[in-house]
Amino acid sequence: MAQQNQEENPSATTCSDSSHINQCTADHHMVLRQRTNPNTGILDEQVLCLVFRHLNWDPQTLCSTACTSRRLRAVAERVLFFELCLSRAPRLVSSLVAACSTLPLGKSGSAPRIPGGWSALAKLLLFCCGCKPSRFFPLSNAVPGHFVAVSRFSKTSGQSFLLRRFWGDLLYVSDPCEHGSPAEEDQDLGAYRGVFCGFMRSHTRACLVERNVKLETQIRCPYCGARVWSMSGASLIPKHAARRLGSQVNRMEYFVCVYGHLHGSCWLARLSSDDDDTDDESNDDDERDDEPDGDKNLT
Repeated sequence: MAQQNQEENPSATTCSDSSHINQCTADHHMVLRQRTNPNTGILDEQVLCLVFRHLNWDPQTLCSTACTSRRLRAVAERVLFFELCLSRAPRLVSSLVAACSTLPLGKSGSAPRIPGGWSALAKLLLFCCGCKPSRFFPLSNAVPGHFVAVSRFSKTSGQSFLLRRFWGDLLYVSDPCEHGSPAEEDQDLGAYRGVFCGFMRSHTRACLVERNVKLETQIRCPYCGARVWSMSGASLIPKHAARRLGSQVNRMEYFVCVYGHLHGSCWLARLSSDDDDTDDESNDDDERDDEPDGDKNLT
């Protein structure tokens, strides 16, 4: 009877064979897509973005996820750390992307590229690196770094760290993170950090290169691991930077790495009422005090 039905309706067999072929073809295409794009399921970038957006881009969870596997680390480096930075400091990220517009674009769907990478910037935004002793900033014991829930980065503060002739550079600097003073000091220790936008084309970098300022041998950038220049060693710390921090010129130090990340330390003076009264008078001396000691002999 079945043979007779097939002979009477041959199109049924043809339709069944065609469906089977289509299903096999679809399965084959799915396997090929998985081979060419292994980031499926929980490894899919869109899925991960939705998950972390729901978690308000929690940095500790993101870092733990990135340490799980190489694929997750690659997705985090390519997309997730950028989204984290964008959620925490949108103006700073916008300035960085605009300044780095000449860099080659990443793969389709990935974040724009910046020197040092987005993971280094995410660490800079959310981690105070503490302080280690250096040749221009002696310290009895190193101060460990720590996670910072909220930080404020300002390009107005960043301008205070630049010589007046370098004010065309764009630098964002955080407020100093105050640490308790050691027993031998009557002042609090302040640690601050920042980042240059477009550092490769900045006047500050050009000056460091033209003067052939040597890179430090014992200190590395705590955010990207690159080598650093000492701005004290280069005599490029203006006096109004110390006033901005509430410190003294010979009581502060900061470093800039080859990718434009800045980190530094200072001793924070405890202000009195007399200091407040003389603050306006000291501001009148900005033009005269702009050049650091010995800077004119280095040009």
